[in-house]
Amino acid sequence: MKITRLIFLAVLFSQGLFATTLHRGLGPEPDSLDIHQAQGLPGIQVLREVREGLTTFDAAGNIVPGVAKSWEILEDGRSYRFRLRDNARWSNGDPVTAQDFVRAWQRALSPQTMARTASLLSPVVNAHEAVAGTAKASEVGIRAIAADTLEIELDVATPWFLEILAHPVTFPLHADAMDKPLEAPVNGAFLIDSVSPHAMIRLVKNPQFHASGSVALDVVEYLPIEDPTSELSRFRAGELDITETIPAGRHDWLRTYMSDELQVSPYIGSFWLGLNLKREPFRDNPELRRALSMAIDRRIIARLVVGAGELPAWSIVPPGIEGYAPQAFEGSELEQEAREQRARELFAQAGYSDREPLEIELRYNTSSQHRKIALAVSSMWRQVLGVKTELVNEEWKVFVNNRRQGAVTQVFRGGWIADYADPSSFLDLFRSGNELNTTFYSNELFDRLMDQAEVLKGGERMQRLQRAENQLMADMPVIPLYFYVSRHLLKKTVSGFEPNIRDIHLSRYMGVKNAKP
Repeated sequence: MKITRLIFLAVLFSQGLFATTLHRGLGPEPDSLDIHQAQGLPGIQVLREVREGLTTFDAAGNIVPGVAKSWEILEDGRSYRFRLRDNARWSNGDPVTAQDFVRAWQRALSPQTMARTASLLSPVVNAHEAVAGTAKASEVGIRAIAADTLEIELDVATPWFLEILAHPVTFPLHADAMDKPLEAPVNGAFLIDSVSPHAMIRLVKNPQFHASGSVALDVVEYLPIEDPTSELSRFRAGELDITETIPAGRHDWLRTYMSDELQVSPYIGSFWLGLNLKREPFRDNPELRRALSMAIDRRIIARLVVGAGELPAWSIVPPGIEGYAPQAFEGSELEQEAREQRARELFAQAGYSDREPLEIELRYNTSSQHRKIALAVSSMWRQVLGVKTELVNEEWKVFVNNRRQGAVTQVFRGGWIADYADPSSFLDLFRSGNELNTTFYSNELFDRLMDQAEVLKGGERMQRLQRAENQLMADMPVIPLYFYVSRHLLKKTVSGFEPNIRDIHLSRYMGVKNAKP
């Protein structure tokens, strides 16, 4: 009888019934869980839980050693030598080697892979050429000089390079992963136990992780919930311990009635509307693009529509990056009434009037907040310029795919959270040929200024980047609306959650108080 009871308890534990479990909101369904195809934040968030790069983030969002236990920076910042941990293991027990990183990076930079965020590796020698097919994968500046030693050569010194190495596109791949990367061993704090589309991604603790002894959680359950209102309801019902965000317009109510659970803090991110320059009516009409921008009252958007401490945005690069002054677009200094008058003048110059009205589509992915923003913008355009706007709501994967193809999009919801704390994390998105440049913007001066910035340092570099952003704002392929804040609801039972400017919160540092052992 005693033995039977022990077996029964063991089964219960193996099924996670007594496990320490954290329930987290995720936002939309991940676009991919392949390290080289994931582009959206949900996929990147999950990948950082189950995989680890040379560097990683601590609970406060600082860069710390990951698979690499140490590194040297040589040759004036253009050469890095990494020593890997002796106890870095794949989930099947195999050691993580330097060759696993070489394999992964060569796959990321292969033209056949078409890695969505391969541009992050652009500082590496021959990375551009490999993507273009003009250099062999073996010529990329990454070498395994021993099983535990990796050397990386850069074209130019890149101060934020260690931050890039915490992005999934730089993570290692097991030898069995080349054809089936989602089925191969992983090396992070957790394993993917199961994926139920639109319902749950269940992670379980990885006993082979080099720091598994410090991981308090047995299970992490991510719930994809696109609608923040639904997410709030499930949080209040006890189904979530942490939300991904909060509903638009509920900040004041939450601050009044749920202040002990509300977490709001600044972080480096921008929200904008993208304009498809591949199609009419925006392709050769900068006056129209600027008119639409000036007709929007950003203070209303920030304070009344989203309303959780966001700041009105007059630039793409957010404030707070050391040594950089964001470049606001011309007319941002005007009062809103004067800005709207200028919008009407530009609209007429663009060839539109009451007799020749503009009719456009604005696409956004499923979210009550995205819909409210789209409604507010379309109302402003109608009142100021007489624009007729059709709102098109799309599921996340369809939305992302349509943006990439550029065949049907005209105006679309966009935004970016910095991969590293530097203006180039935002500005690089708009280089000619960048996979993520879904506005299809192309300007020789902008590209040249970005190229020049790559080989400069300090103040000179920041000046080039400022000129590049100034050019971007003059051409207006995107309409900045507001700068993000991170917004979460957090149960009092959760420990180890630390607000940080990157809004990165790895579950490996968290615990659940009063949870059953």
